[in-house]
Amino acid sequence: MPALLMPALERRLKAEQVGEAHFDAFTRGRYATDASHYQVMPLGVVIPRTMEEAERAIAVCRGEGVPVTPRGGGTSQAGQTINQSVVIDCSRHLDNLLELDAAGRRCVVQPGIVLDELNRKLKSSGLWFPVDISTASRATIGGMAGNNSCGARSLRYGNTRENVLSIDAMMSNGTPAHFGSLGDSNVDVPSDLVRDLLAIGAREADEIERRFPKLQRRVGGYNLDALVPARNDINLAHLLVGSEGTLAFSTRIELKLSPLLGRRAVGACHFGSFHEAMKAAQHIVALGPIAVELIDRTMLGLAAEIAMFKPTVAAFLRGDPEAILFVEFAEEDWDENLRRLKRLGELLGDLGISWSGNGAHWGGVIEVLDPKLQTSTNEVRTAGLNIMMSMKEAGKPVSFVEDCAVPLKHLADYTARLTDVFEKNGARGTWYAHAAVGCLHVRPVLNLRLEKDVHAMRAIAEEAFAMVREYKGSHSGEHGDGIVRSEFHEKMFGSELVHAFEEVKHRFDPQNLFNPGKIVRAPKFDDRSLLRYAPGYHAETMTTALDWSAYTGEGGGFQGAVEMCNNNGACRALAGGVMCPSYRVTREERDVTRGRANTLRLAITGQLGSDALTSDAMADTLELCVSCKACRRECPTGVDMARMKIEVQRARAEKFGLSLHDKLVGYLPRYAPTAARYPWLMNLRDRLPGAAKLSQAIAGFSAQRSLPKWRSDWFKDADAGPETGRDVVLFADTFNRYFEPENLDAARAVLATAGYRVCFAVPRDGTRPLCCGRTFLAVGLVDEARREIERTLKALTPFAERGVPIIGLEPSCLFSFRDEVPALIKSDTARKVADQAVLFEEFLASEAKAGRLDLPCKPAKKRALLHGHCHQKSFDVMPAVQAALKLVPDLEVESIESSCCGMAGSFGYHTDTIEISRAMGELSLLPAVRKASVDAVVIADGTSCRHQIRDGAGREAIHVARLLAECLE
Repeated sequence: MPALLMPALERRLKAEQVGEAHFDAFTRGRYATDASHYQVMPLGVVIPRTMEEAERAIAVCRGEGVPVTPRGGGTSQAGQTINQSVVIDCSRHLDNLLELDAAGRRCVVQPGIVLDELNRKLKSSGLWFPVDISTASRATIGGMAGNNSCGARSLRYGNTRENVLSIDAMMSNGTPAHFGSLGDSNVDVPSDLVRDLLAIGAREADEIERRFPKLQRRVGGYNLDALVPARNDINLAHLLVGSEGTLAFSTRIELKLSPLLGRRAVGACHFGSFHEAMKAAQHIVALGPIAVELIDRTMLGLAAEIAMFKPTVAAFLRGDPEAILFVEFAEEDWDENLRRLKRLGELLGDLGISWSGNGAHWGGVIEVLDPKLQTSTNEVRTAGLNIMMSMKEAGKPVSFVEDCAVPLKHLADYTARLTDVFEKNGARGTWYAHAAVGCLHVRPVLNLRLEKDVHAMRAIAEEAFAMVREYKGSHSGEHGDGIVRSEFHEKMFGSELVHAFEEVKHRFDPQNLFNPGKIVRAPKFDDRSLLRYAPGYHAETMTTALDWSAYTGEGGGFQGAVEMCNNNGACRALAGGVMCPSYRVTREERDVTRGRANTLRLAITGQLGSDALTSDAMADTLELCVSCKACRRECPTGVDMARMKIEVQRARAEKFGLSLHDKLVGYLPRYAPTAARYPWLMNLRDRLPGAAKLSQAIAGFSAQRSLPKWRSDWFKDADAGPETGRDVVLFADTFNRYFEPENLDAARAVLATAGYRVCFAVPRDGTRPLCCGRTFLAVGLVDEARREIERTLKALTPFAERGVPIIGLEPSCLFSFRDEVPALIKSDTARKVADQAVLFEEFLASEAKAGRLDLPCKPAKKRALLHGHCHQKSFDVMPAVQAALKLVPDLEVESIESSCCGMAGSFGYHTDTIEISRAMGELSLLPAVRKASVDAVVIADGTSCRHQIRDGAGREAIHVARLLAECLE
C-alpha cells in the first residue's frame, strides 16, 4: 500500500496537528528497520509532541482503516517495531517521568522514556528500575513493556512483567482504560472485556498449565497465565506486557522500583571447556548470585580487537579460556559477598577445575572487585550483540534462535546439540549472555542474500525449536516474538492456545489496528520479501575515493562498510561517551549514526530513487554530522560515518560544485599565507559595522559568531633545542600557525627544554607551509586533499623513515595522518608517516613512561578543567593528555564529561547550524565551564573547542602546551 496512494491520510494527519507527520521516502526508510534482519517500509511516520497528539493520530488512522505501530528506540531484534503501517515514534517527546513515590517505591512514566534516563532521574532517590537490559542506553520503557524485556539480573529482579504495576492505554476504539490488579479500585477496563478475558483464562487454565514452559524466561505469546486466578492475583496490565503493541496503545506505565545496588563482588570464572562451563552454571546459581553471564572465546577475541574494549579484556582475561562466566554477588553484607566469592573458587575446584589443570579441567576465578573495572567489564558483556556483529565478512550473525531458554540441567547438552545443528547446516555461532537462567544468545553466521543460507536458517530454526520443546523450554526467552518467532507458536503452545491468542487479539482489537502480524496471524519468518536483503537487493556501481577494502561489496567495499550498521542503536545514547552529539540535541532519527547509515544503505541500493546519494535529502541527512569520529570508536561495529560523509560530499561536490562558504573553508590553507600578510584587512569582518551580516548573506558565516583572528605575528618555522638532542618534527597546522601561534611557540619551548632537537619539515617546492588536507576533506574536495597530502608526505617521509616522531598540536589535523591519509593514499610512505604521527601529549606521556623525559616543571597549585577534543577521544589519547598534565606538580585536573563541543571545525560558524552548535555546547561543556572557579584554568586542545568556550562561556581556554610552557622552571 504505497503512501502515494493515500494522500487523504497524509492530509488529515497534518491537518489534525498530530506533531510531525512524514511521508517522504527518506524518513520512511529510516523507520523501515529495527535491530532485526527485516525491512518493511512504513506508510508514514508520526512524531507526536504530546499524548493527545498521539491519540489524534491514531484516531485518524482508525478512520482511514490504516494500521498503527508504536515505536520506542527501535532496538527490537525480532521485527516488532516495523510494519506496513503508520509508525508512532514515542521516543522523542513522550519521555517524561510523571510521578515518583520514593517511599512507596513506585513511579509513573510515559512510554518513550529511555531506561538509562529514567534511572538517572531516580538515582537521587536511591532507587532504580532493575530490569537492566543491555540496550538500556536507548531502549524505552514502552518497548520493554511491549517485549516483556528481561535483564542480566533477572535472577533477583525478574522480568518487566514482574515490575509493572499498572498501564494506562488507549483502546482500539479510542476509549481510555486503566489496566491493573483487579483488587485495585482504580482499574477502569470495560466490564465486558474483563468478563471475556477471565472466561478465556478459566477455560484454558489446564492447557496453560500443560503447555506454558515453567521458566522465568518465557515471553512468547500473550500472557494468558495472568488470567488464571489459581496461579496469581490477576493483574490485567500483565496481559499488555509482552503484547508487542498489538492490543492497545500505552500512555502511562506504573513501575515497581528497587533500592540501588550496593557494592558488588564479581568473579570471572575461566573454563578450558565450553561444555564444562555450561555444566557448572546450575551449581553456580546455587550460591545465590544476582547474575551469571557468559562470554565465549569467539566473543573474547572479537572484543579484544575493538579499541574501546581491548584494555578491559586484558584486565580480566587469563590464559586462553573457551568461556568465561561472570558471576556477580550483591548482598548488603560485603563480607558475605567475599565469602560467596571464595566459595565460588572452591566450587570450581570441587568440579575438578583448577589453574594447574589441563584441557577441560583448566580454569579458575579472577576476582573483579574494582567498581570501575566492573563497570567496563559489564560494558563488554552488554555489547555482546554488537561485538558479534563487528564481523566484516558478507555473512553476519543472524538472530532467530538466540532467544531460546532451557532448564539449567539441560543447558550443556542443548548447547552441544545446537552447535552440531549449526555445523550440519554449514554455519557457526558464538555464545553469550544469561547462563544463570538458561537463556544463551547465539547467532549462526549466515549471508541472507543467498537462497541457500535462507534455507539453512529455516532448517536450523526447525531443529532448534524442536529441541527446546523436548527440554520443555521456551523458544522466546527475552527479545519477544515479532516476525521471527510468532510463526512457531502453534508448535510451541498448541493450536488451542494459539486460537486463544487470536481470540484475545480480536477482543481487544477487532479492526486489527495495532501492529498486525505480530504474535498472531504472522507471516513466515523466512519470507524473503520481508528481509533487509530481499531478492534483487544489490548496490549500484559506484566509484569511491577512500580505501574500503576491509569490507565487501560495491564501491571497493563501501557497501559493506555501510551495511555494518545493525540498527542496534548504541548511537542513540543520551549520555556517556561522545556519540552521537547532534542526535542528543535534535533527538531525530535522521541525525543519529544509525539513521544516516540506513539512509546511505537505501540510497546506494536504489531504494530511494535515482541519484539519491547526491540529493538534497541526503545532504540534509548528513548536514548535522559533525565528523566527530565518535562512531569510529564507540560504535561496536565500527560504522565510521565521518569517513562515509567524505565520500558523499565528494560525489555531491563533483556534481554540483561548492558554495562560497565551502570554498572559503576548504581552500583556507591555500590562501592563508596571503591573508596573513593583511591581518587588519581580514579582521575587518568583525570590526566594521554591518560586515558580519554581509558575510552571513554572501558566504553563510553567521553574524552571531566572530571568526578566528588573523595574526600579524603568525608562527615561523625555526629549529630549536640542543644540537645533540633527539630529533622530533613539530608539525605546524594552519589553524595554530595563523590564528594562535603562541601554542606552537609553547610546544617548541617545552620540547627544546626537555632536550629534544625540534625540527620543521619544509615543502620541497619552497612555497607555502605544509597542510594535512583536513579542510579539503571536510567539504568533499578529495582530489585537492590528495594533492596537499602528497606534497606534505614528500616533506615528512625522510623524517618518518628515520623513525623521527612527527608531533602535532591540533587533534583533527594530526589524526588525519593516522586515519584519512592512509585511506586516501595507499603507499608505504603514507603508512610510515602515519606510524610516526603523534599528538604532543602522546609523545610526552610515552617518553615519560619510558624514562626518557627530563622536563623541569615548577608546581602549579591550581585546578585545571580539561575538555577533550572529539578526535582525542576517538583515538583514545585522553589518558595521555592527563598523563602529560601530571608532569606539573600540584596541578589538580578534572575532566569534563562532555560530548562534542559543538563547533566542529566550520560547523559552528554556519548560519544553518549555529543554533545546533550552541545547543551541543550547552549539553555539558559550557555549563561545566561556567561553574568553574575564576582561578581555574580551562584546557582544550582543539582550536574550535577553545572558540566555543570563549563564545559560549566567556572563558579563555588554553592548549596543554601553553600550560606546560608556563610551568617550566
